[in-house]
Amino acid sequence: MNGQDTGMASTFTELIVDTADPRGLADFWCAVLGWNVTEDDEEGVEIAAAAGSLPKIVFVPVPDAKTVKNRVHIDVSPSGCDQAEEVERVLALGARPVDVGQGEPTWVVLADPEGNEFCILRERVD
Repeated sequence: MNGQDTGMASTFTELIVDTADPRGLADFWCAVLGWNVTEDDEEGVEIAAAAGSLPKIVFVPVPDAKTVKNRVHIDVSPSGCDQAEEVERVLALGARPVDVGQGEPTWVVLADPEGNEFCILRERVD
């Protein structure tokens, strides 16, 4: 914060993810988050907790493969289970463990089916 309150601010509405397979990656993240596809067309696939809810994630088709570590990533917290159970569930959905030099943190770093890193936190949210 810069200490100035102008009464105006932006609202975080969507995260855009470049992908070779928009529907496949959207389906993976729908399974991870318990969200639904809210739009699917040639421009991409949008998912959200419910139609009209924010934020949403939009998977857009690109011809390039991912080649470097993400500069931005998603963190998720277990809901209805502990961290180890959630890690196992998400691995079964197609995630894989990755080492980005994180050491021994309290979170677990995984990659989605296209290699995008994300973390499963220890905190449980119910």
